[in-house]
Amino acid sequence: MKALGLGLMVLSLAAGATQAAPDPVERADAIVRRAMAEQHIPGLQIAVVKDGKIVMSRAYGVADLAKQTPVTPGTVFPINSITKAFTGVAAMREVEAGRLDLAKPIGSYVADLPEAWRGIEVRRLLSHNSGLPDFKDDDGGGTAAWSTTLAKPIKFPPGQRFDYNQTNYALVQMAINGLRARPRDATLAAKQFSLAGMAHSGFGDTRDQDPNKVTSYSFRQATPDQPTVRTEIFSPLHRAAAGMNSNAGDMAKWLIALQDGKLLKPATRAAMWTPVAFNDGKKGQWGMGWLVLDRPMHRAVGMTGGSRSAMHLYPDDKVGVVILTNLAGSTPEDLVDEIAQGFIPGMTLTGVAALRVALTGQERADPAATVAAFRAANPGFTADEHELNDWGYRLMGFGKPRSALAVLKLTADLYPASGNAFDSLGEAYAANGDTASAIAAYDKSLALDPANKNAVQWLEKLKKSPG
Repeated sequence: MKALGLGLMVLSLAAGATQAAPDPVERADAIVRRAMAEQHIPGLQIAVVKDGKIVMSRAYGVADLAKQTPVTPGTVFPINSITKAFTGVAAMREVEAGRLDLAKPIGSYVADLPEAWRGIEVRRLLSHNSGLPDFKDDDGGGTAAWSTTLAKPIKFPPGQRFDYNQTNYALVQMAINGLRARPRDATLAAKQFSLAGMAHSGFGDTRDQDPNKVTSYSFRQATPDQPTVRTEIFSPLHRAAAGMNSNAGDMAKWLIALQDGKLLKPATRAAMWTPVAFNDGKKGQWGMGWLVLDRPMHRAVGMTGGSRSAMHLYPDDKVGVVILTNLAGSTPEDLVDEIAQGFIPGMTLTGVAALRVALTGQERADPAATVAAFRAANPGFTADEHELNDWGYRLMGFGKPRSALAVLKLTADLYPASGNAFDSLGEAYAANGDTASAIAAYDKSLALDPANKNAVQWLEKLKKSPG
């Protein structure tokens, strides 16, 4: 319980409740160093933008463990799915020019698609609720993988629910390139690089030999201080979804250009950052290539990539934070709100951001008790279901199953009518070895959502388990 008390005290002091706020740059530096030590992150860059200027830019650690090459401000990192935010901007530039209509079906822009694909609105692609099958390079690579994807059935009617996949962005890439009379697999961000002055940014993967680029690593739960080298291949048709390389300084310039109107007009930006509703009228978490985060007091939008890079922009506060690392599973998105708090006067962490600070370092203690104590101290606590769910899965995937269970129990408690919340809770119980509770959670999920095939598969597996 001492750690919880410290977490709550940090929130109070950082908000300036009882004493002068610390220097925001040094405060951010301390948060970064804490995370690097806790998560064994080899190398990291951070940049913070405020009022149109870069107010913090620092580099830490090593770009390559074997060579002990230091990370410098010029070091380049893969940004993975943050590439999608650039594609969102590229699409909205076409909208602004009158060439692309988000309400039109993709079949209006891309030929030779299956009949079931042609009527899907462009906005459903950019916000990941198209229902399309996923495009994976391991289905044969390149053209062969795309042909395999075209033959797969649609998962659900467009607009029914969220389902993250890469097919959506390959189609947007084809559509924009068709409007521009370019090869269908051409990359989309060159104009943004030019307008923002991003001299160190481009596209590529681990096949490219770039002495300024980091070596990417994967988290290994048993020996986190000895991560394994990660290989990533992005075929040309995946490069609207991933495959960009950049550094924190270039990313900061891009955020400034976006806020200054060099890339989009204010009304177009607002449309890009408006959550797309599902068929039932409920708002999703995605706009056009961007996550729209649940921050009632300080509006935030952003994107993450590969569980190793994160970028959030607080448009009303004119603050942006970019964190790039070379360790998959380092989840820098979990640090951004806490860092931004130092640069936004009067910002108090709420929702997931506040709970995240309290839960830091509790995996070996008692995460469930920490969550319970936090809720008792914050009786009006609410949080977005999608964000809680995403956080729970990140915790589960990167070696913190007890914390994941505490978070996903909370999600199910806050959203008792959500089949997805109980589905996720079932997986968390299974990850913690509690088969009986996992079965009960999946049974509840299936009762709430009889079409949940995942719950059916898990129940079959769990009921065969010797435990």
